[in-house]
Amino acid sequence: MAEKRPAQGSGGTSAATLDRVRIEEPRQYKVIFHNDDFTTMEFVTEVLRSVFGKPADEAVALMMRVHREGQAMVGIYSYDVAMTKASQAISLARQEGFPLNITCEPE
Repeated sequence: MAEKRPAQGSGGTSAATLDRVRIEEPRQYKVIFHNDDFTTMEFVTEVLRSVFGKPADEAVALMMRVHREGQAMVGIYSYDVAMTKASQAISLARQEGFPLNITCEPE
């Protein structure tokens, strides 16, 4: 919050002035899925739908990009949201015995 400082003047009266405060947007993070030879395409598609809220057609397209190109950026979020979604997806993968690798990188 801006700090109020009395203005210098004569006569013992003061007027409040506000200092300008520069507020920056929080940094955004890319969530990236990496291809492996064990995690099934169906599982990746389901994680994209259930954890990342992607519609079926977009989830399939992203899964195919991971498969063909080796990785795909699946979303851009604030740090906390990116890390939470990545952790949830990795946890689901480990429960199913998959080595799915997901990273979060600053945009």
